Amino acid sequence: MTPERYRKFKALLDRRQPDLTVLTDQVHKPHNLSAVIRTCDAVGIHDIHLTQPKEGYRDLRGRAMGSHRYVNVHHHQDIRGGIASLKEKGFQILAAHFSETAVPFYDVDYTRPTALILGAEKRGISPEAEALADQHVIIPMQGMVASFNVSVAAAVILVEAQRQRLAKGMYDQPRLDSQIYQPTLFKLGYPELARYCDERNLDYPEIDDEGQLIEPAHWYSVIRNQSKY
Repeated sequence: MTPERYRKFKALLDRRQPDLTVLTDQVHKPHNLSAVIRTCDAVGIHDIHLTQPKEGYRDLRGRAMGSHRYVNVHHHQDIRGGIASLKEKGFQILAAHFSETAVPFYDVDYTRPTALILGAEKRGISPEAEALADQHVIIPMQGMVASFNVSVAAAVILVEAQRQRLAKGMYDQPRLDSQIYQPTLFKLGYPELARYCDERNLDYPEIDDEGQLIEPAHWYSVIRNQSKY
């Protein structure tokens, strides 16, 4: 890893928002999922949560995770479990859904820990998600079209979340826990070595302030000796 890439990865992680996320509900088209993940990366989201669709594409795990290497993808078997896990962590649950109680998306405080539920383009969110969400939000439409594509809706709402957080200075200093920040930084800079360590349950080697391995020869020697036993 060059010092330039090291600084670039640090700048990326310094702006990550651990308390802003997306939870998809039956979104099954890989190109839509990939576009949503790209938007998450663009606004500094570190984790995205996907539910396993009951219909449509089922081979999502590899496809979705390959869409962007900079956003962690978490999978849930159903929307109820995904919502429960996020509520336990203190997230307010917003659902992009047209209902009698829905409010314009820009009338919500996104500086709070927030999870945004997005449903499939034709069917929208499930009845379970509708019932369990804390608030429904809509994007006011001015034409004949009733709604945006799910990836476009994600971009519109998440850019508003970014705007509010920028105004509050939430991108001005690192917010990721150090136990997440440092391993993630190593994985970005040394993906193959990180994979090697993960497969063997090894600690990552230390890196210096320029992103270089500290005494790599010694580390490799220790690993070789351990592998003999």
